[in-house]
Amino acid sequence: MPRDELKNLARIGKLKPEPPARAELDGLLRSGSRRLIDSRRNDISLESRFDLAYNATHALALAALRAEGYRAHSRYLVFQCLQHTVGLSNAQWRVLDQAHRKRNLAEYEGELDVDEQLLEAMLRVGREVEQRLVSLIAG
Repeated sequence: MPRDELKNLARIGKLKPEPPARAELDGLLRSGSRRLIDSRRNDISLESRFDLAYNATHALALAALRAEGYRAHSRYLVFQCLQHTVGLSNAQWRVLDQAHRKRNLAEYEGELDVDEQLLEAMLRVGREVEQRLVSLIAG
């Protein structure tokens, strides 16, 4: 059953109710998991590893939202909903918030300023989202 917070976001038009599709969930989980694995490779640039980790976590977050029967048009909102879909903590959410801001600077202003510490934090959060998503889908 969808959580009240998600229902409220749908009521005000921030989320769109849409029944989950198993093929979509499987595809997003597969994409996110593979990107998480690739983002740990040390033979590619830090910037590429960050991009992979960010997009992996977004795919997993989107899958969690879709598993609850919703879709969002905002990447940021997909991350914000993780506290309601998989119970992500505030500290974990702050990592995604920082990563999202840095990703936007890179995408829209051409300035990517990431370090190993942020990448490692993204990887920890991404793996946690992945584990909780697998439980959500199985449950």
